Amino acid sequence: MSLILIPPAVVASFGLLLAAADDVPIYNLSPSCRSETTTQAGDQSCLRDEQRAHDTLLQQWSKFAPIDRANCLNVEEVGGAPSYVELLTCLQMAAPANRNSGN
Repeated sequence: MSLILIPPAVVASFGLLLAAADDVPIYNLSPSCRSETTTQAGDQSCLRDEQRAHDTLLQQWSKFAPIDRANCLNVEEVGGAPSYVELLTCLQMAAPANRNSGN
């Protein structure tokens, strides 16, 4: 039997990542909506969609697996302008994948 040693820094950073996933993040949506649309009406529609996704996340956040929340938050951080719609989509896609893989 071999022993695998994980550096404490890796363990600590994983713990911080999971702790950060305890709450729905707060995003500034104006830049992401402005970059996706060319009209004020489009901006308003985008903001409404983002608000609906945020409300859904607030209601369902605890139902998503902590590792999925952490992974999807990480994707949002590196993927450009953050979006509640994209975060919710990531979480919804991760949930069935976990059920199908037996996790």
